[in-house]
Amino acid sequence: MTAVTDWDDAYANRAHVAEAGAIVERWPGDAAAFRASWADATLDLPYGPAERERFDLFRPAGPAAGLLVFVHGGYWMAFDKSVWSHFAEGALKRGWAVAIPSYSLAPEARIAQMTRQIAAAITAAAQRVDGPVRLTGHSAGGHLVARMACADSPLNLGDRLAGVVSISGLHDLEPLARTAMNATLRLDKEEVAAESPALLAPRPGLPVGAWVGGGERPEFIRQAGLLASAWPGTVLTIEGDYHHFNIIDALRAPHSPLMNAVLG
Repeated sequence: MTAVTDWDDAYANRAHVAEAGAIVERWPGDAAAFRASWADATLDLPYGPAERERFDLFRPAGPAAGLLVFVHGGYWMAFDKSVWSHFAEGALKRGWAVAIPSYSLAPEARIAQMTRQIAAAITAAAQRVDGPVRLTGHSAGGHLVARMACADSPLNLGDRLAGVVSISGLHDLEPLARTAMNATLRLDKEEVAAESPALLAPRPGLPVGAWVGGGERPEFIRQAGLLASAWPGTVLTIEGDYHHFNIIDALRAPHSPLMNAVLG
């Protein structure tokens, strides 16, 4: 593998995907259209007192087989739950309820605080839906769901937690501390050590997957492989030539390979 000399470029997804801007611009409209079309959607449920401590809950047509929680990305600095509603479609059509939380963003929050918020959001959603709980997240959201799979995670659902899939996740935060983004993220050595899933012990017996597109930046492919190397038993999937912005489209298809992995 070629040595990285420019860490900002190594993590600059939009600069390397020509259609990235158009894809991202479509997401809010697609999400709003999906919310308008889905019969059973409860929005802005609180899981804490902060302004962004809210989640949306979508229920399937019949009794839910369980709960899937999707955590969005944006380098811990961008977006909220309203941009991602349509990515609940595949799981809903498989009979699963889906929760999509917002969380506080940098610089107002540190990543360690986001970890605690996601644990609280999952706990609150799980109180509303019976059955197994599965987690997936994209990019920074992949990092946050991988943190839930760590042995020291603040999430405590007992045997209800059935599986975690990190999509294009960031599992070692040390390289991010070398980027210009760190002026906002404020990562230091202590937080890197405490919040990097690949540097922590996994929760015993929990099925974990690391999913990444073959057309992603080399650092994202390396980050996926790193988790698989650090956590024995993790299933690593490098799918086709998908890039960072279209890899999650498969969450809309009930029986896509990614959806099959997410729902086990």
